[in-house]
Amino acid sequence: MVQKKVRHILGLSGGKDSTALAVLLHKEIPDMEYFFCDTHKELPETYAYLDRIKARLGIHIHYLSAKRGFDHWLQMHDGLLPSPQMRWCTVKMKIKPLEDFVGEDEAISYIGIRADENREGYISTKPNIKPVFPFKERGMVKADIIQLLEDSGIGLPDYYRWRSRSGCFFCFFQRKYEWVMLNQKYPELFEKAVEYEEKHKDGRTYTWTDGETLRELIARKDEIIANHEKAMARAKAKEEKEPSNQSLAQALESVLDEEDDTLPCLVCNL
Repeated sequence: MVQKKVRHILGLSGGKDSTALAVLLHKEIPDMEYFFCDTHKELPETYAYLDRIKARLGIHIHYLSAKRGFDHWLQMHDGLLPSPQMRWCTVKMKIKPLEDFVGEDEAISYIGIRADENREGYISTKPNIKPVFPFKERGMVKADIIQLLEDSGIGLPDYYRWRSRSGCFFCFFQRKYEWVMLNQKYPELFEKAVEYEEKHKDGRTYTWTDGETLRELIARKDEIIANHEKAMARAKAKEEKEPSNQSLAQALESVLDEEDDTLPCLVCNL
C-alpha cells in the first residue's frame, strides 16, 4: 500500500503574523498549501492584502468557504450573535472548512504564534493534523515579524492604520475606537452590523459589544475619539522619551491593547 504524502498547510488570516510566516517558509517548503477561510464578511483591505501576498511571493491561496453563509448560521443560532463566550462563527466558518480541506490526510499545520506570546492558536482535535510553531521554535518576536514583512516588500495591511486585527468587519473583538473608525470608513458595513443587532423577529436585541448597542456607541463617538487621541499622545510622548522605533501601526496596537486586552480568535486574527 502506497503511503500518502504528508501535506504542509499554512492558514493566512490577512494579518501580519501569518503573512510573515508565509514569507519565512515559502522557499523552505515549496509544496506548502496556503489557505484563507473566507467568511465573505471581510474588509476590502483584507482581500487587497491577500492579493499583495500572492503577487510578492508567487504563491497560490486556496479560498475556503463554509457550505452555508453567516446569515444561515445566525438563523440556526436563533439570532444570537457570536461573542467571546460563544464563538460559533469560528467553528462553523473557519475551523470546519479547514478540516474539510484536509480531510483524512496527514498534515502539518504551521501556526504563526511568536516567541513573545503566551497563547495558543487553534489546534485541531483531529489526530491527522499536527501543529508546529516555527516562530516559537526559532525564538522570533514581533520585531522580527515586522522586519520580515518590510524586507519582503509586502509590509503591513492597510487596515492597520485604524484597526489592529484582521477578521470580519463586524468582529465582536473590535474595540470601541475601531467601531467608530468602521463607521467613518465603511458606513454601509457599519449599518449592516447595526442591522444584525436590531432585526429579530421576536423583537430581541443582541449587541456586538458588551452592554452597549452600536447606535449608543456611535452617539458618543466624539468622547471615544478624544480618549483614543489622548492615549496616542501619551504613547508618542513615551516614544520620544524612550525610543523603541515602533511604527504608527505598532503604537496603535499597543494603545488599543491597553484599552482592551481581550484575546481574539487566533484562527481568524494571526
